[in-house]
Amino acid sequence: MSSEVETLALPEALERARAAAEQQNLPYAGGVPPAVAWQLVQRHEAVLVDVRSGEERKFVGHVPESLHVPWATGTALTRNPRFVRELEARLAKDGGKEAVALLLCRSGKRSAVAAEAAAKAGFTHVFNVLEGFEGEIDAEQHRGGADGWRFHRLPWVQD
Repeated sequence: MSSEVETLALPEALERARAAAEQQNLPYAGGVPPAVAWQLVQRHEAVLVDVRSGEERKFVGHVPESLHVPWATGTALTRNPRFVRELEARLAKDGGKEAVALLLCRSGKRSAVAAEAAAKAGFTHVFNVLEGFEGEIDAEQHRGGADGWRFHRLPWVQD
């Protein structure tokens, strides 16, 4: 055990993600691959927060026991003006703005923007789940063929 006083000892994978984020000048704590995110959640070292719309979660699927705080709502994906307040409320039992949160969207782009907004609002340990739930669009205009949470066969359910 370290004799240093630490506010929060982050798992090694998150420390590596934070170091990479600093090198890339990212405005949030960093990004982690889906499999690493799932390991951290299983070990109760992080909370998974799905930032997709309710419609996406319902019709495309979601990770069991993930929290839901939409970055945008409806089929038009209208920006949720209460995102930061809702995120803090949902993470209250896990430490609020000090909670280790992994944000997940469809492809990893929206969750990166949400992580940036959270960091600007004072969240100190918010990470983006790279690749997202469905992954990037391929040459045939399909998602999930090369990357993403589902591509890696990580747990998910559909309503």
